[in-house]
Amino acid sequence: MHYSVLKDELIQSLNIKEDGIYVDATLGYAGDSKEILKRIKRGYLFAFDQDIEAVEYSEKVLASISDNYKIFNTNFSNMVECLEKVGINSVDGIIFDLGFSSPQIDNAKRGFSFMQDGPLDMRMSGKGMSAKDIIDTYSVIELTKIFYEYGEEKESKIIAKKIFAEKENINSTLELVEVIKSAVGANYFYKHHPERKIFQALRIAVNDELKVLEDILPKCIKLLKKGGRLAVITFHSKEDRIVKKTFKKFSEVDEMLRGERDIPLEYRPLIKLVNKKPIEAGPEELAINSRSASAKLRIVERI
Repeated sequence: MHYSVLKDELIQSLNIKEDGIYVDATLGYAGDSKEILKRIKRGYLFAFDQDIEAVEYSEKVLASISDNYKIFNTNFSNMVECLEKVGINSVDGIIFDLGFSSPQIDNAKRGFSFMQDGPLDMRMSGKGMSAKDIIDTYSVIELTKIFYEYGEEKESKIIAKKIFAEKENINSTLELVEVIKSAVGANYFYKHHPERKIFQALRIAVNDELKVLEDILPKCIKLLKKGGRLAVITFHSKEDRIVKKTFKKFSEVDEMLRGERDIPLEYRPLIKLVNKKPIEAGPEELAINSRSASAKLRIVERI
């Protein structure tokens, strides 16, 4: 089972129109997409996911609701190009739910879980560099950087040195966990759980998650029709900073032009913030799903 975090808040944030065109940039297991599809009897849904297993599952879910949809089996970084190919240049709403689906984490063969033994993979698409490749080829400095920047682990250097020294013996997820534990000692390990942060950092690095998010958000803002909305759920502080910074940039007049009476159209704000502070999960949702604790929802509207 996959539990969609902040689903009600996300769907409500779109102000869905029955004949609107919507994009789910992170289809996953269709938790959000199916709710959109139910509400657009005369509209259309475009969804993106690079995970073929998620796509195959979601195809069945959405087909049981209607045929007003199309799934692209690719990363959302290709959104604009894919939509242009089917004649779409503007949309009424776009959503991003950047959290990983439970089936992806629970499948040991994917290598995302630090609680089950499996290959050190972590590739969403099954293509490109894996977590094992990073461990085998990165220097101590490079490993330290991704552990600190993407995992915010204060013992990044110690862990990186140990992984580098033991890399020939690290071939599975649980072997990596044991090396992390030996690097920091049992007391620190059980108190601070650095394995969570290291696995998160490797996953972000493998899938280049922050860079593709930073690149696509401005494009999404420009895709929106007037009154259209973009809603993003993040689970990581660096993701949230990227979203917050981008939304701030496109919702304010450039500092050089503040106070001017006639601001050229190309320098005027494109969006307005629907919520200045992020929406977070309430007590009821937190009781059902602890993963909701780090979730933050930010929403903007095209003006």
